Amino acid sequence: MSDMVFRFPTPGPEPLLTDLEGWTKVEGNPTMKTWVQHTSIDGSVISGTWEATTGTWHASYKFYEFVHLIEGQITITPDGSAPVTLHPGDAFTVEPGFKGTWKIEKPVRKHFCIKLK
Repeated sequence: MSDMVFRFPTPGPEPLLTDLEGWTKVEGNPTMKTWVQHTSIDGSVISGTWEATTGTWHASYKFYEFVHLIEGQITITPDGSAPVTLHPGDAFTVEPGFKGTWKIEKPVRKHFCIKLK
């Protein structure tokens, strides 16, 4: 049964440093680091840790994402809708088809879980 429960290790030294697909910088020069720490047995879900510096991206989502914000502050504004400000300890989801801005107001660290299929 130990392969059925996975405890995240501390993020390793080799994160992905490129901006996520569908993310475009629109204010400042924010940077991101992504550690994919686990992939489900059937390959349909990835999870890990993400960090970002201050600035704003416009993001387009293809997949469902669950997030638990560990550090920082983000204001997410769906195109044409009201902004939502998120703080450490907040958990939230982003649905496939989301388009809008992620304004990183304080440097962020989050855990994520993305459903790919």
